[in-house]
Amino acid sequence: MGRMRPMTSPPRNDYWRRTRRLTVGLLLAWMLVAFAPVYFARELSIEVFGWPLAFWLASQGALLAFCAIVIVYAWRMRRLDAAAASQAADARPPETR
Repeated sequence: MGRMRPMTSPPRNDYWRRTRRLTVGLLLAWMLVAFAPVYFARELSIEVFGWPLAFWLASQGALLAFCAIVIVYAWRMRRLDAAAASQAADARPPETR
């Protein structure tokens, strides 16, 4: 007789699906922020306060966007973790709570 494999619960699959979707979305945002100003540097070559806009986007704007990506990731993961913990607590039998 073979061993039966434990089934994963749907809430756990939902948690990992949402985590992967968040991670992929934020990685795409990171890629856009990192490469778009460099790729479009010539088209963005207007001056703002005496500095080329492409230079400002590549140096200051990218830094702010990276910080925003980290903040969004931490905020969303905290909410996802709290929801997963709540679902796990509700799924336990009453005698183990």
